[in-house]
Amino acid sequence: MNAAIANDDDSDLPQWANERIEPTRERVGTWVDNTSRRIDSFFGTRDGMNVENDSYLRLGQEFDWMEGDGIDGEVNLRYRIDLPTAEERLRLIIESDPEETQGTLEEQGSGRLANDQRDNRDSILGLTWLENRDKREHWSNDISAGVRLRLPLDPYVRFISERLWDLGESPWQLESSNRLSWFNNEGYSARTRWDVGRPLSASQHLRFITTFQWREEEDTLEYSEIAELNHRLNKRSALRYSAIAIGESASNPHMTNYYLQTRYRRDVHKGVLFADVIPELHFPRESSYEPRWAMTLRLEMYFQRQIQRNYF
Repeated sequence: MNAAIANDDDSDLPQWANERIEPTRERVGTWVDNTSRRIDSFFGTRDGMNVENDSYLRLGQEFDWMEGDGIDGEVNLRYRIDLPTAEERLRLIIESDPEETQGTLEEQGSGRLANDQRDNRDSILGLTWLENRDKREHWSNDISAGVRLRLPLDPYVRFISERLWDLGESPWQLESSNRLSWFNNEGYSARTRWDVGRPLSASQHLRFITTFQWREEEDTLEYSEIAELNHRLNKRSALRYSAIAIGESASNPHMTNYYLQTRYRRDVHKGVLFADVIPELHFPRESSYEPRWAMTLRLEMYFQRQIQRNYF
């Protein structure tokens, strides 16, 4: 019956679930937004109560299975507190999971969260200087510095530079994203990522991504190649097909893993509750490239005052 569903156009949940989720989502989202704006107004200007704010709180439950390793399950909390008016070009940011703590390229490229490699205590507090330049016309650079919020406090400095080119008159675009960072407890790390892609249709987009990463703590150069096809099925569902190759070492280069991945993402409820199903077939070097299946199931809920629907 239609009455049993909150709204067939924007939710898969029954009415009773909608009536429980919406008040909580609205209350927590408003609290997140108001808290960040009050902090912003304290450090910046009164405009902090009116300007666009990208703060969010994300609550997730995920189950990760790898053939031969069993199932891991975890509840996690991610957040970002954005303070845009602290200065004209300085932005104070508090966030969990900085990029440098998100593991190897294999873990990042997979899209599976690999929680055993992540430290949920890795939150940072920092100031970021933004150039606010159009990366289609110029290199856009961000410089940030601050501390990782754990004892002992871990100071860091980070430089990010990005650029986007249109390749002639063709629909192809090339994007470059580069990061150099230093954490006192872990040393230097560097990453460069080159992403070339084009739309194939109104609902499909093809990408080829090359990434190199080096971390002083491990002193190993990692590299990955990804071929990726994104297919938006409708306004609430999308599929991503990926073929991924991972390698390491500059002196003795070798491939450590090949795998195929499909990621199905569904907007379960009104742009705030999302579900992911991610099956993978791995061919790891450590197992003599014998195939191993893996699967990730994930449910995420976003708390923001202003709902955003493009989280794929």
